[in-house]
Amino acid sequence: MPPRNSPNPLVRPFLKWAGGKRQLLPELLKHIPKQYGSYYEPFLGGGALFLALQPRRAVVNDSNGELINCYQVVQKSVEDLIQLLHDHQAHNNEDYYYGMRDWDRSEGYAARPAIERAARIIYLNKTCYNGLFRVNAQGQFNVPYGKYARPAIVDEGVLRAVSHYLDRATITFRTMDFAEATQGAQAGDFLYFDPPYDPISSTASFTGYDVNGFDRSEQERLHQHVDALNAHGCQVMLSNAYTPFIVRLYQDYHCIKVEATRAINSDPGKRGKVDEILVVNYDQRPNQKRHRMGNAVSAASHPRGGEPLWPVRDQLDANQ
Repeated sequence: MPPRNSPNPLVRPFLKWAGGKRQLLPELLKHIPKQYGSYYEPFLGGGALFLALQPRRAVVNDSNGELINCYQVVQKSVEDLIQLLHDHQAHNNEDYYYGMRDWDRSEGYAARPAIERAARIIYLNKTCYNGLFRVNAQGQFNVPYGKYARPAIVDEGVLRAVSHYLDRATITFRTMDFAEATQGAQAGDFLYFDPPYDPISSTASFTGYDVNGFDRSEQERLHQHVDALNAHGCQVMLSNAYTPFIVRLYQDYHCIKVEATRAINSDPGKRGKVDEILVVNYDQRPNQKRHRMGNAVSAASHPRGGEPLWPVRDQLDANQ
């Protein structure tokens, strides 16, 4: 099937995810390279940018294996998944929720069919408190029931649209360390990093995404990896919290300060507007205004000729 001449607006995140980029999409799309080869996203999460760009070739990764399983099931078994989600919707109540949540506390959980595990994650995500994905030290989902009157558990149009895109594009799914996941990136490829954010205060860190922490030593390792990709001629964009530590870490790159809205936090008083930073290592379009700190470091000027399925201006229009 030939590429569409405009993006499909139904191809969008099917999960609510802490740190998701739906609110920031218009700003992110302003800074996408004009051309790129393959697309890499090592911290996939809800995949807002990935699903907005809908690249022909992509390598997407997340340390959360249950999340990656959801994408793979949506890609290959969407109709059976939709039927299971309707079953969950028909039975949804607080007791049913906690029964489903307890699945990963049994020894046989890993042996359950992939489609059952994916339907469980989507169901829990749509019905848990504030749409959090949080696990305890044993890797067990531990968010309480959300008590919503009519949660939107099944979005058939979005699930089918995402499935159609994933099935026709060349997508490689990985579950590994971010550095391993980007092995094979070539000059001109585009890599978007959206790691766990540097905490803006001593109590702000969200550590329950998976059982592995992401402290400042990991932030420094990521910075070293960005340096290596930059030297290799890759085009890199990175999001993080606008903290003095992150600003200093990336002071030799183009840095753009943006305001984001954070709707997911266990403390409602801490939701709202926050400052974030976008870091890019490539030249921006001439008409693009930006806030710049430090010295610019540009990627190689000879991308391999790949580009998104449609012009960036169409992405901007479709995602407003």
